[in-house]
Amino acid sequence: MRVSRVFVANSLEKGQTIALDDEAAHYVKTVLRLKQDAEIILFNGQGGEYIGSLSEVSRKSVRVKLHQWRAKDVESSLCIAMGLAISRGDRMDFAVQKAVELGVTELSPILTERCVVQLNADKEETRLKHWQKIAGHAAEQCGRTFVPQLTPVMKLDEWLNMQTGLKLFLDPFAENSLGNLQPEAHRVTLLTGPEGGFAEHERFLAKSAGFIPVKLGLRILRTETAALAALAAIQTLWGDFAAINNPSS
Repeated sequence: MRVSRVFVANSLEKGQTIALDDEAAHYVKTVLRLKQDAEIILFNGQGGEYIGSLSEVSRKSVRVKLHQWRAKDVESSLCIAMGLAISRGDRMDFAVQKAVELGVTELSPILTERCVVQLNADKEETRLKHWQKIAGHAAEQCGRTFVPQLTPVMKLDEWLNMQTGLKLFLDPFAENSLGNLQPEAHRVTLLTGPEGGFAEHERFLAKSAGFIPVKLGLRILRTETAALAALAAIQTLWGDFAAINNPSS
């Protein structure tokens, strides 16, 4: 029987009893419908996880007793940093969720010229908290014990010059394909565009910063589709998908 996993943003220690916050408590009581003494796993995104049991499930509180720490590592050997141009509502949420499931190490929301979403300072903070929560829930579901942290929202030119490794950006006009390239020091940085695509001067900026334009097949993909297709291809070529296919490599 599968044991439910819950992400908590707290320091954790064997023998500790921890009260879940309101959202996690609601999830355990109302969604999972777990009862007292049920087994549960908690993790805080810093590696490993704790096997525990519900010591209290009441209207006032849901508390977990932590019995055992377990080392667990399902991370890819490939470090993938992703600059994700901000898209509308559910599309951005979907891209963040699936990027975490596909093993992204770092996530950066990027403002580009053709982004249809405009964020002021207050909205930026609110959206970052929302996306970070999505990342935590995605890690719960897929079994990761590390939760990628989202950087603050950045303008494209600011982000470009901070990146390392094999630097790629998705471009339907490119002539390069992923299969012709190799990562540097097990690190890939991937930049994906907004719903309207990159402006010409942004493509120039990316290439000037050492980013290689790559094309994903003959069809033009939606922004959220392109991001996930590229991640899956990268993991297949150089990451943990390749290791599964070639266990001796």
